[in-house]
Amino acid sequence: MARLKIGLLGGSFNPAHEGHRHISLLALKQMRLDQVWWLISPQNPLKGSDEMAPLSHRMAGARALARHPRIRVSDLENRLGTRYTADTLARLRRRYPHHHFVWLMGADNLMQLPQWRRWREIVETTPMAVFNRPGEGHRALAGAAAARYAAYRVRRPFELPLAPPPAWCFLFSRLHPASSTELRAAHLETGKGT
Repeated sequence: MARLKIGLLGGSFNPAHEGHRHISLLALKQMRLDQVWWLISPQNPLKGSDEMAPLSHRMAGARALARHPRIRVSDLENRLGTRYTADTLARLRRRYPHHHFVWLMGADNLMQLPQWRRWREIVETTPMAVFNRPGEGHRALAGAAAARYAAYRVRRPFELPLAPPPAWCFLFSRLHPASSTELRAAHLETGKGT
């Protein structure tokens, strides 16, 4: 079996946007990944369900946006019945023991990471690539998660997929302004006049 290097971008994708595609393409290039999997969450435990579009709509939107042979859109969490990232990662490691997984996240999520269930287990079992977000980079690097694991920061992104965890890197790349929250707000705003 091939030993693939796979980036995992989890989230609600409510909706998927060009920022998701932007960091996926950066990850493929800078970390020399074989694939990026978009793990469309049935329900983010840190977000309310009242404004969540149905999973089938979010999957369709993500597929339409991905437009790349090495970006795979998946409802794996729904099929596995997992709700928390730590559980999803554990199941993926058991299911695909030969692959090298890297968790991809925005700097805003690095700030929130200590709120995630079993967050230390995530960091200590899966390398993580953190992408800068507008206005978030320096705050994220000063946050609790970055401080706790400062000694494990990898400076060269291409080394991350094969680095033994805990290992993480921060990518200061061209920023993309897209935000699912802002897209939902804009959609609600335009829908009011109709």
